Amino acid sequence: MAEDTNEQKIKQIVSLVDLMLEDMSVPRNVKKAIEDAKRRLVGEGDPTVRAGAAIYFIEEISQDVNLPQHSRTQIWQILSALESISN
Repeated sequence: MAEDTNEQKIKQIVSLVDLMLEDMSVPRNVKKAIEDAKRRLVGEGDPTVRAGAAIYFIEEISQDVNLPQHSRTQIWQILSALESISN
C-alpha cells in the first residue's frame, strides 16, 4: 500500500518537473539536471531509491545563482515531496 502511495507521489512530482521543463526562464543546465532527475523517477525499481537518486540531481542545482526565484521555490517544493518518499 505504501508503494502505491509513493507511486502516486512520484506521478505528482513528475508533473511538477514537467512544468519546470516547459518554463522558458529556467536555464539549460538546470533543465538538464531536472531531466536527469525525471529519468530516474520514471525508471524501474524501488520508489525510495528512485526518489533518492532524483534528490541527488536536484539538490545540486537548487543553489544555482542563475535560477529565477520562482523556479527555486518550485525546486524546493519538488525536493520536499521527494524527501517524503525517501524517508
